[in-house]
Amino acid sequence: MSTSTDLITLGRRIRHFRKIADLTLDQLGDKVGVVGSQLSLIENGRREPKFSLLQSLSTELNVPLAELLSEEAPDARTALEIELARAQTGDLYASLGLPKVPASRNLPQETLESLVGLHRELIRRATESIATPEEARRANTELRENMRERDNYLPDLEKVVEQTLARVGHQGGALSHRTVSLLAEDLGFSLIHVNDLPHSARSVTDLASGRIYLPPASIPGGHGLRSMALQAMAHRVLGHQPPSNYAEFLRQRLEINYFAAASLMPQTASVKFLAAAKARRDLSVEDFRDAFGVTHEAAALRMTNLATSHLGIDVHFLRLTDDGAIQKAYENDGLPLPHDVTGAVEGQFVCRNWAARIALTRTNRSTEFYQYTDTPSGTFWCATQTGTTAAGEFSISFGTSFADAKWFRGRDTEKRALSRCPDESCCKRPPNDLVDRWSSSAWPSARLHAQVLSPLPSGTFPGVDDREVYEFLEAHAAS
Repeated sequence: MSTSTDLITLGRRIRHFRKIADLTLDQLGDKVGVVGSQLSLIENGRREPKFSLLQSLSTELNVPLAELLSEEAPDARTALEIELARAQTGDLYASLGLPKVPASRNLPQETLESLVGLHRELIRRATESIATPEEARRANTELRENMRERDNYLPDLEKVVEQTLARVGHQGGALSHRTVSLLAEDLGFSLIHVNDLPHSARSVTDLASGRIYLPPASIPGGHGLRSMALQAMAHRVLGHQPPSNYAEFLRQRLEINYFAAASLMPQTASVKFLAAAKARRDLSVEDFRDAFGVTHEAAALRMTNLATSHLGIDVHFLRLTDDGAIQKAYENDGLPLPHDVTGAVEGQFVCRNWAARIALTRTNRSTEFYQYTDTPSGTFWCATQTGTTAAGEFSISFGTSFADAKWFRGRDTEKRALSRCPDESCCKRPPNDLVDRWSSSAWPSARLHAQVLSPLPSGTFPGVDDREVYEFLEAHAAS
């Protein structure tokens, strides 16, 4: 026995078979050589019995040892008692500071059922798929580190994608909207574009009627609709169930994003294209993007999937906000990403001398910006593209170590910068002359980011308002 849960179940099974044998605690204790009070502690899951005692109990109760050690409750009533006892030994109940209610045979059935029901609801609300920022960052960090160990490559998922595309006869090249529609039909879905999607959802799938609701086909950047549709279909292809926790939600999101990217840029065709570009020493995110008709970000991320596994090149990827904070990041080339004490990189500010931030200060942003950056961990080459959304400007950087820059277009750039971060004298600490001049005269009014104070909607899926989704589906069910 190693956990309190095991002891609770074992204790209740011992009590169950003692009752069947019509023995009191003292009577059974005399037979196995322990006092009744010690046996009571064992039956209540508060003391772990020695193996020799379990053998004696098995003999005296005339029950095989394997049956005595079964993890199943012996009857429905005992199952409820075990569930109540387990709930009251957990951290969630302990945090309430309430006294425990003994899960004994003297507890009325109605009271027992009511208490178990309350605990179930308490646990459901606590484990509902919404995480605190700390939990979300921890789960995201673990997932990022796991993908780094895999070189951001999922071979089993690649096979699933190629098999799925083969069913609709896709041979290679850019995936058209028509092919995406055929794939949806093959999976039993129809794609429907609507202009009243819940504000908290990018798409909504009606599993009962086989409908995938997407934004209007005429929205700006409509090429992203292919990816949205593929992500929605991926849940079925990959056999996903509603996530039970935030870590599982993040894993599912990663898998559907990977599925969509691998569908839009299939492995065989992509590797052929990239290998040819490497042979010419002319690898470029721009060319890869244009060849498959996807966004710059999607192309850069897809290259992180394939660069190490098929080209033998370790790489890094960054998406920054206009103030230099990390939104997304990946590296297996040793780029020293800034991180907090938990290892999370999201929200951390990269060095002002990195290409990803310098590109945001340029006046001419029509072409990619290339730069070598010397860091305490070595020299890295980056190609950076900038863009703008309703939320503000952003930059997308894809790069590699100095040694592997030889395979990429832009390697001949003369732009070079020095980064000493995390040394604060590099770019975080203002120069002494400015401190002397302004430290006693400056009083800025800080801009409060609304998202800091805005909680995510609490629903089955993190960030999604269940009521909105269900009312949306109800409104469209009759159409």
